[in-house]
Amino acid sequence: MNSWIHVLSLDLAVVAIAAAVMLVDALLSLRGKSLGWLVVAALTGVLAASFFVDVVGVTPHGAYVSDAWVLFFKRVFLVAAILGILGSIDWLEQRASRRQAEYYALVLFSLVGMMLLPGARDWVLLVVAFELMGVPLYVLAGYAKNDGEPDSPKLAAEAALKLFVTGAASSTFTFFGLALLVGLSGSTMIGQGVQPSPLASVGLLMIIAGFGFKLGAVPFHFWVPDTYQGAPTPFVSFLSVAPKAGGLAALCVILMSTGWIGSHELWGPAIVLLSVASMAVGNLFALPQTDSRRLLGFSGIAQIGYVLIALAAATEQGLAMALFFIAAYVFTNLGLFLVVHAAAENMGGHGIAQMSGLSRRSPWLGGALLVFLLSLAGIPFVIGFWAKLFVFLEAYRAGLIVPVLIGIVLAVVGLFYYLSVARSTFMAEGTSDARIHSGLALRAAIGICLAAVVLFGLWPDPLVEGANAAARAFMAGR
Repeated sequence: MNSWIHVLSLDLAVVAIAAAVMLVDALLSLRGKSLGWLVVAALTGVLAASFFVDVVGVTPHGAYVSDAWVLFFKRVFLVAAILGILGSIDWLEQRASRRQAEYYALVLFSLVGMMLLPGARDWVLLVVAFELMGVPLYVLAGYAKNDGEPDSPKLAAEAALKLFVTGAASSTFTFFGLALLVGLSGSTMIGQGVQPSPLASVGLLMIIAGFGFKLGAVPFHFWVPDTYQGAPTPFVSFLSVAPKAGGLAALCVILMSTGWIGSHELWGPAIVLLSVASMAVGNLFALPQTDSRRLLGFSGIAQIGYVLIALAAATEQGLAMALFFIAAYVFTNLGLFLVVHAAAENMGGHGIAQMSGLSRRSPWLGGALLVFLLSLAGIPFVIGFWAKLFVFLEAYRAGLIVPVLIGIVLAVVGLFYYLSVARSTFMAEGTSDARIHSGLALRAAIGICLAAVVLFGLWPDPLVEGANAAARAFMAGR
């Protein structure tokens, strides 16, 4: 057994950063970009510490576990937060200079909730982490009231309301399912004393539904395109990846506790159904979209379907490839949203048609956009290619041949809308030839994502090894 402070040192460091942000703002009233850069530097220090400081252990009574599985997710969350905040610094200075500290603090508190999820082994801690992750996101979704577009206030209010309502529905399903399992077991420890029964099955299905909302999987996906369209795009870059990784981590922990991994014939069909439905709805509904944010919203739904098909394989290697896919998705999707944001700030809107001629006005942004689109489409040899290849291979090895074939066909369908964006960017005539200028922080965030997508595409071994170690630790702790 280890002390709470030892095992949760990374989480406590993020809490300290959030408290420092609010204190510094109250005492010094920092304006400009200084506060954002300080937050990025502090989080980068926490990320570096995760590689050098020993935080592996178990808290008293086993309520929280820290191992390779937990560390993998914490690093993913930290990277997403660092890049999301980097991409927000310039936007906040222009649009919400007096509310920067609140923005950063809300992101940090949501980050703490995410970091607690993969290691929680107690229902109470899981619920607290789940809500701590979600509640700040509802506020952040409404930050675009003065985003420069005529309909920004209406869209921001709609985005915040829909995220709140679906978040409340998610919590309702999750808490009802947890109540059933806790009532059956008589203990708040996850998985302790739960015996297979119809009531336990109902409870677990309710929990899967609750986390399905967080993942944006079909049929719990309705909030995704509207929220992505109305919320601030720099925030959406974070929203589109980090909460999904948190939901996946918590879902795996809960399914593990019920013995699902070992008897996947009981729950596998439900996960396969969610996977196929998400791939189909996401790819098909993305085809007619004219707004880049809505298109990426449906694309995200499809990408979650690919993750779930690897999870449905119910093997250690399948789980590892699901983690690899999530890591690849963080760099790709986050970078793509930031490119869309940079283009929209200079080209008058987020419509696909409004991005015409982007490559001529900024070859750097046009090239980055193309690389990210190719990665989402699974074209060799960027990181998205390996992510799709690995999840399909593991699902095939697990006997999920029909879902894999459906997934491959739908991935080909996805090429059409990804290439439609690329065509508009490179081949369509724009209305202006003026150069596009974006801030240093935004360029840095896009550059980091681009470098990761290309380098890990050429050499995916470090991420694969990290995902394998995480999955190995997860299965060993069943």
